[in-house]
Amino acid sequence: MELDDLIDQGIRNLEEGNAKAAEKLFAQAAGTEKSLQTLTLLAEAQIELGMLKKAHDNLSLALDIDAEDLDLLYLLGDLYLEENRNAEAIATYQKIIDLDGQDIDAWVSKAMAYVNIDDLEAAEDACRKALKIDPESAYACNALGDICVAMGKKEEAKLSYQHALEIDNSDPQPYVNLAELYYEDEVLEQAEEYCLKGLSVDAGYAPGYLTLGYVCLDLDRSEEAVEHFQQFLRLEQDPAAKQLKEEVSAVIEGLK
Repeated sequence: MELDDLIDQGIRNLEEGNAKAAEKLFAQAAGTEKSLQTLTLLAEAQIELGMLKKAHDNLSLALDIDAEDLDLLYLLGDLYLEENRNAEAIATYQKIIDLDGQDIDAWVSKAMAYVNIDDLEAAEDACRKALKIDPESAYACNALGDICVAMGKKEEAKLSYQHALEIDNSDPQPYVNLAELYYEDEVLEQAEEYCLKGLSVDAGYAPGYLTLGYVCLDLDRSEEAVEHFQQFLRLEQDPAAKQLKEEVSAVIEGLK
């Protein structure tokens, strides 16, 4: 198979969720030609498969080819973030900012890394810098809402999530974030409304079913709560959510 065919077929497999087949094709491509493209694609597939050491090895080789490629730096920064190597993630996102100070996503990603190390003031500052560049960034507004929640600024968080929805109402996350805040305030009808709005946008958004389950539980609608919890368990695939899924399973058992 020619190099271009290996790359094209690998990209199709990756887009279709078949990372294993994609990784094999990209490995063949990189064996034929170790270019920025083949190494980056191979690393991306390996990250999907949890082959993180191999991904780092290939990203390192790619950086030797072009240390200023923004897509490559993003992939590396996101990998560090996934590994909870937050100092390295911050340094990598800063490299992107140094190359392009107007890159909003890099500012917001840097803010999220600061959240992970509980430096909330630095996180807020980075996020507000993103919003200074583009006040109409729904991504930055939603992130600022998350930071405000962590800082205990619930009303400001609500305003940030609402602004995110005014800009772009096609993302379920701000809806469910608002639902969680209203649930904490015991305003259950409003919490349910926002959950349902979020799930109407994306019926596969797992956190929406989790919050909706707890809302129904508090509204004494136990059968509905169990259905929503079960749907959450079916949809949630993040390995980091293992303990949460066990807790939800225990709640379901307690309701039967």
